[in-house]
Amino acid sequence: MRRLVYYVATSLDGFIADPAGDASAFPVAPDTLAALFAEYPETCPAHVRAALGVDAPPRHFDTVVMGRATHQPALDAGLTSAYPHLRQYVVTRREDLPEDPTVTVVHDDPVALVRALKAEEDGLDVWLCGGGDLAGQLLDEVDELHLKVNPVLLGEGVPLVRGAADPAAWRLASSTPLPHGVLLTRYVRA
Repeated sequence: MRRLVYYVATSLDGFIADPAGDASAFPVAPDTLAALFAEYPETCPAHVRAALGVDAPPRHFDTVVMGRATHQPALDAGLTSAYPHLRQYVVTRREDLPEDPTVTVVHDDPVALVRALKAEEDGLDVWLCGGGDLAGQLLDEVDELHLKVNPVLLGEGVPLVRGAADPAAWRLASSTPLPHGVLLTRYVRA
């Protein structure tokens, strides 16, 4: 059975973006990106893969699920799809996403979507790319957290998970230091 893995960058104080949804406060050093994309090549957006020398096949994920706000930077860059090499699902109530054959828009019940994806017999895991609102809706379905903990404090912003009703217990599976103080920390359900 496939797993839902929430793989996301976060600040030390648990925010994935500032209050406006901007994640540019997280340092993006070339050697840190190289280490992350060596482990997770499929998470490199298509429009920068060649420039960054990322050509490896997917190692962890063949499917990505994200909210509209997480998809917005691709749209702002003039792209309709950041990850055409993956099956993409964008969860939104809005009707104004540009059409793209590599993006499936989901207007309701993200839990049913994720349960169906996890029930598929073949394939790699499913990447929950963000954001905090969608993570809150899907928290009971998340099997693992893969957090890129950045050495910054934002003080406020978009939380890692918003609106989780029940506290969930997690067990540390691994922690890997990366260049420039970034820590890749993996948790599994306790």
